[in-house]
Amino acid sequence: MSSKYSLPLVLSFTIHIVLAGILLLGDFSSPPKPTPTSVQMEPIQAVIVEKSKVEAQINKIKKQKADDAKKLKDLEQSIAAAKAKRLNEAKRVKELERQRKKKAREKKAADIASKKAKAKANAADKIRKQKEREKKQADEAAAADAKAKRIKEENDAKKAAKKAEDLRKKKAAELKRKEQEARERAAQQKLLEQQMAEDMANRQQARRQQMMTEIGRFTALITQTIKRNLITDRSTMEGKSCKLTISLAPSGFVTNVVTGQGNRIVCEAAKTAVYKAGTLPVSKDPEIFREMRTISLTVAPDKFN
Repeated sequence: MSSKYSLPLVLSFTIHIVLAGILLLGDFSSPPKPTPTSVQMEPIQAVIVEKSKVEAQINKIKKQKADDAKKLKDLEQSIAAAKAKRLNEAKRVKELERQRKKKAREKKAADIASKKAKAKANAADKIRKQKEREKKQADEAAAADAKAKRIKEENDAKKAAKKAEDLRKKKAAELKRKEQEARERAAQQKLLEQQMAEDMANRQQARRQQMMTEIGRFTALITQTIKRNLITDRSTMEGKSCKLTISLAPSGFVTNVVTGQGNRIVCEAAKTAVYKAGTLPVSKDPEIFREMRTISLTVAPDKFN
């Protein structure tokens, strides 16, 4: 065993010494630091170039050291791998030898046991055949039970599927019925709303017609009141007219009169007639009065006669 490992050990030791020497020489070969000297007037460019050379040399030495260290590490790993391989090979050979001896012992024991086994083989064969017959019978019985169980499960599944389908159809029919009822209710509601809207429109139209009739009636009454209080002069008013805008209080009291387009004389006379009347006839219905609060009309004296 010592002869197997002496050569690798010597080789590893020699390599370590050589690499250590290289590293030492690399340390000592580093460029010496420049000693301070008397003041020299050298150009700045020269100093920068010299410094870059020194740094380049230092980087080169550092790289060399790193490369040497990597080579040493790789070599050590190779030696360790080779050593491990040799150890594994020795273990494998030893294990093969052990297995060979074991197999030899086992073969010898097997030969002895073989003779005994043959004696028991016939009896065991009979027992085996008996067990096979029993197993076959048991398997056939189990197969029959499994078949019956499978048939029952299939029938149960069919019944369950039919029941589920019937329930689904029932729910679908119920949903359809409810949807139809909802549509019918919606249609009835829509029809009712349409009828209510039509009734409302008819009532509003009738109310509007009633209001217009009332407004027309009270407008005629107001016109008659103005006529009664209007002082006319055929020579100056014939063929003339004036538009008035009258503002009224809920009691009919005149709050304001504005004359619009028309003859000045007619406008003044009409305005005077309105203020003379003081209160004009108005509807007691608040809704109708809102439409008459401000009323516009045209006064034409020659049409009053």
